[in-house]
Amino acid sequence: MAKKHPVDPNAELGNGGEVHQVAQEGDQPMTTNQGLTIADDNNTLTVGPRGPQLLEDFVYREKMTHFDHERIPERVVHARGYAAHGFFQAYESHAKLTKAAFLQDPSIKTPVFCRFSTVAGRAGSFDTARDVRGFAVKFYTSAGNYDLVGNNIPVFFIQDGMKFPDLVHSVKPEPDRDFPQAQSAHNTFWDFVSLNPESMHMLTWIMSDRAIPRSFRMMEGFGVHTFRMINEQGESTFVKFHWRPKLGTFSLVWDEAVKIGGADPDFHRRDLWTAIESGDYPEWELCVQAFSEKQAAEFDFDVLDATKVIPEELVPLTPLGKMVLNRNVDNFFAETEQVAFCPSHVVPGIDFSNDPLLQGRLFSYLDTQLSRLGSPNFHQIPVNQPKCPFANFQRDGHMQMQIPTGRVANNPNGIDEGSPRQCPKSGFETHPAEESGAKLRIRPESFADYYSQARLFYRSLTEPEQRHMAGGFAFELGKCDIMEIRTRMLGHLYNIDTELADRVAKQLGMQGQEDKIEPVVTPRDPKPSEALSQYAKAPQTLKGKKIGLLTTDGVDAGLLAMLRKTAEEEGAMLEIVAPKAGPIQTAGGKEVIPDHFLDGAPSILFDCVVVAPAEDNADQLAQQAAAVDWIRNAYSHLKVIGYNQAAKQVFQGAGVATEGETGVVDIGGGEFDGFVAEAKKYRIWERESKVRPAMV
Repeated sequence: MAKKHPVDPNAELGNGGEVHQVAQEGDQPMTTNQGLTIADDNNTLTVGPRGPQLLEDFVYREKMTHFDHERIPERVVHARGYAAHGFFQAYESHAKLTKAAFLQDPSIKTPVFCRFSTVAGRAGSFDTARDVRGFAVKFYTSAGNYDLVGNNIPVFFIQDGMKFPDLVHSVKPEPDRDFPQAQSAHNTFWDFVSLNPESMHMLTWIMSDRAIPRSFRMMEGFGVHTFRMINEQGESTFVKFHWRPKLGTFSLVWDEAVKIGGADPDFHRRDLWTAIESGDYPEWELCVQAFSEKQAAEFDFDVLDATKVIPEELVPLTPLGKMVLNRNVDNFFAETEQVAFCPSHVVPGIDFSNDPLLQGRLFSYLDTQLSRLGSPNFHQIPVNQPKCPFANFQRDGHMQMQIPTGRVANNPNGIDEGSPRQCPKSGFETHPAEESGAKLRIRPESFADYYSQARLFYRSLTEPEQRHMAGGFAFELGKCDIMEIRTRMLGHLYNIDTELADRVAKQLGMQGQEDKIEPVVTPRDPKPSEALSQYAKAPQTLKGKKIGLLTTDGVDAGLLAMLRKTAEEEGAMLEIVAPKAGPIQTAGGKEVIPDHFLDGAPSILFDCVVVAPAEDNADQLAQQAAAVDWIRNAYSHLKVIGYNQAAKQVFQGAGVATEGETGVVDIGGGEFDGFVAEAKKYRIWERESKVRPAMV
């Protein structure tokens, strides 16, 4: 039996506080694939602690190259994705900030291709898993393609790209059993992150409602890293990218997400496709937080650390323009599957920082595309082709789809006057930042505060959001059957916030069993930031939401007409659910084709619901278990429920009161104002203490 390596999160710490499991007597040394013993497997080779990474780092390149080529042809991460075409339009010229062409002229619509994805699951996994969501946008600008490759969460698990293969290996199905699929609720993931305190901030986000979004259309996006913008004068400004959805940011509740995964595994992709096909085009506003290097030096965190956010109270958002998605793909494989995003695809006016995770991605993404798409000519696939002219002396290669002409294929040359030439004035120029320092594998000391921003995020949330985060931690840690992992994570949680840790420990039944973990840097008590909460700033609206009407033969035609009119006026979508899939008739004998039948459309698929059977058929509906569950689930998931008088007996069977219940609204007589006012709140949060008292 293999010897179990002792794990002590307070021992063998690296310079940044990460756990180094150093070989002991009798242990097998870690080596490269060539047999060279590795001294440090946690940090890439940089120029000084905060400098750029070096191409000579063969240890990192071997590790990342092997990881990038693990899956053929499916993506290793972000395998389950969905995408659409659209355009980006700047609000005004942003020449003071950047010379990027697509941010200059508000009359120009720059074509874009946007892909959303989950991270951990395979291509056949379900949409509503608790996970980070990829948010990648390809801008086909007049100066070349620009890829803004981000997530729906503004931070990440790790600070250095060297750890990325280990992170993904830990969250993937455990290799000896190949499960669980698309889930982080298992031993290897929580073992890894509990040994990497830099992950604590990201863990609070991934255990929050942000990891189970209502739809792609109601999801924020972030560039994660600090980038540079360069103007025509060569002046550099640091920026952080934000995508803000026009519809607001909304999420599912956990029980609802689990059930949707069974009822409709394609919930998010169906939602996006349907919205675009119906002309309800989703829209996001692109913003940046722009700040100088001098400002960055005054922050009490390091802007090169991808596990940190810049609170909007420190640096407000500057709106740049809007993105509208208005066309679904013509072929999923040719476009969504073959699109190749690379953070290294930039245009003049946008440049990189020395963020070590970003620096690692600049190598990894290109290497991944070479493996997935089988050729250095992947840029010739239509979805990846620039929409501006492009020319160089790169030739041949697997899957060459063009026929280059001319006698020469080298630069410089004096033979072919039609050859492409360098353009010093208009071409891309790297910002001439000064760098100096020893070549080191080292983490900056300024990266070592692992708990303050996790505390900031938790304390910035509303009470329901805090409850849900605690529930997320308790559920996932409850799936770990190794007690040392649970006690180690509880120790980290007590460094984040005592209330959060107490809630999780109580739900696990493990009060007082946490490890004592000494932070490398004593956590601060930051002032809460309202902008970090989804619901503290959520718009009260029905726009983009879906109303489900459960009804029967003999439905009141006037009520149906009024509900349709109300949905249209509010920018919502109404879908009719009937006991059977066949047509039903109104009380006046007019035929109505339902959108769904009851057994195939539980209330979890809708944002708010109405139960309005005909009086003559209410008895029959009340006897159907699916109808009773329809109401029970809607109530349990804190949704607003409208009803007519005939529906009361169905409510009685479900054990849901129609009197004195906030969010349960009588729509008798076709009066929908009260229903709409309640439904705009999205959830009835005060009901949660009744349906899930263990969370409170």
